[in-house]
Amino acid sequence: MIRFMDEAKIYVRSGMGGKGCVSFRREKFVPRGGPDGGDGGNGGDVVIKAMANKYSLLDHRYKQHYRAKNGQHGRGKNQHGKTAPSLTIPVPIGTVVKNYETDEIMGDLTLDGQEIVLARGGRGGRGNSHFKTSVNRAPKYAEQGEEGEEKTIKLELKLLADISVIGFPNAGKSTLISKISAARPKIADYPFTTLTPNLGVVSYDEGKTFVVADVPGLIKGAHAGAGLGVRFLKHIERTKVIIHLIDISPLTKRDPVEDYKILNNELEAYSPDLKKKPQIVALNKIDIKEANEGLVEIRKRFKKIGVEVFPISAVTGEGINELIREVARQLKVLEARNSM
Repeated sequence: MIRFMDEAKIYVRSGMGGKGCVSFRREKFVPRGGPDGGDGGNGGDVVIKAMANKYSLLDHRYKQHYRAKNGQHGRGKNQHGKTAPSLTIPVPIGTVVKNYETDEIMGDLTLDGQEIVLARGGRGGRGNSHFKTSVNRAPKYAEQGEEGEEKTIKLELKLLADISVIGFPNAGKSTLISKISAARPKIADYPFTTLTPNLGVVSYDEGKTFVVADVPGLIKGAHAGAGLGVRFLKHIERTKVIIHLIDISPLTKRDPVEDYKILNNELEAYSPDLKKKPQIVALNKIDIKEANEGLVEIRKRFKKIGVEVFPISAVTGEGINELIREVARQLKVLEARNSM
C-alpha cells in the first residue's frame, strides 16, 4: 500500500568548489620550471527531478537534508580536480517547488524527467598557472573554491488528475472510485474516512482513459482551513472537470441543493478559477428506497437553478455508465477547445 504525503520541507546544499593548486614544474634538467598548478573541480549541483514511479513526498519526511559532494582540489602538472556529480532528488510528477523563506515558486514539475537546479555547485578555484605574469613568473598563490549554495525548499504535491470527485464526508467518493476503476481505496463509515486522495484510471471508448481522484471530504469553511480543507482544495487546481457527488439519502438529513451551493462557494472562495471549471452533478445512493422516492422532486429543484443531474448508485453501479459518458463528452469538448 502506498502512503500519500503531499507536503514536505527539505534543506539542500550544493558542493563547494575544489581549491586551485600551487605547484611548479620540477624536472631533472628544468630546475626553475614555471607554475603548473591545476584548477579545482566545480562542486556538485543539487537537482530535483520529477519521476513517474514516485507517488508521494513521504520519503522526504524521513530524509530532509541533501548535500552534494565538493569538487576535487587541483594538483600539480596542470591536473584539474574532478567536478562533483549532481545530487538528484526524485519527486512525483505534479510537485510544486517553492523557496521556503519567500514562498516564491521556483518551478512546477508536470512532466516525467523534468528537472530544476535547486542549488548550483561552487566554482572550482584556479591554480597558480593562471597568475603567471611578466612581473611575477612564479606566483605562489591560487584561488580557493567558491562556497556552495544553501537553501530551504518547500515541496507541494498537486495531483495530476483529469477528474476530481468532490463532496461532503461519506458522500461515497471512495466507493465510486472503486466502482469505475481498478483502485481499491479503504472505505469505512465515519467523517473524514479518506485523509488522502485516491487515484483511479477509468477506461472508456475502446482504449481511451482518464484519471480520476476523489478529493477528501470538504466541509463548510474548507477554504479557510476547516477540516484540512485548504490542503485538499489545492488538488483540484489542475483538474479538468469536477464531479459533485451529492448524497441524497434522507438519512443524512441534509439538503442536496444546499450542499451543492456550499461546495461551489468553497471552490470560489479558494480560487475563482475553480468554479469556472466544467462541473457534473451526480446524485448518489439511489439504491436506498427513500432516496429514490424523493429523486423526482430533487431533480426539479436542481433544474430550477439550471443544473443537470446524473442519479447514480456507487454501490450497485446504476447510472455509472451515463456518468462516464458525460465525463468523456466534457473531456472531448475541452480537448477540441484547447486544440483551436
